[in-house]
Order: sequence, then structure tokens, then C-alpha cells
Amino acid sequence: MKSHVSERVQKYRTGLRASGLRPVQIWVPDIHRPGFAEECRRQSQLLLNDPQEDETVVWLAAAADTDEWA
Repeated sequence: MKSHVSERVQKYRTGLRASGLRPVQIWVPDIHRPGFAEECRRQSQLLLNDPQEDETVVWLAAAADTDEWA
């Protein structure tokens, strides 16, 4: 027998699927893991003064829709 909460969740998910959506699971790095910040710094240092990185940042800034940020 399903609980009230699981029935609500199932109804919600069924509605999303009916709207043409599907669930996707995404695994991301654990920011609390020891060494995470150091690895971010290491990778960032590799990109310093990289012309391709500069092009990418310029493109992202032009493509970003930030009008409602603030």
C-alpha cells in the first residue's frame, strides 16, 4: 500500500511525463570532499592566459541572459 506522499509524488511525476519531460540523474563533484577546493584551484591555474579559455569566456558572456540578475 502506497503512502499519501508517494502517491502525490507519483501523480506529480506522471504529470511531468505527460508534459513530455523525463527524469534525469546527474552526478556532480562533492564540494565537501577533502581536496576539492585545491583541485579547483589547480585546474583554474591551468587555464590562466589560455587563448581558447579567453574566447570561451567572451562567448559565454555574450550568450548569457543576465538581464534579470541582481
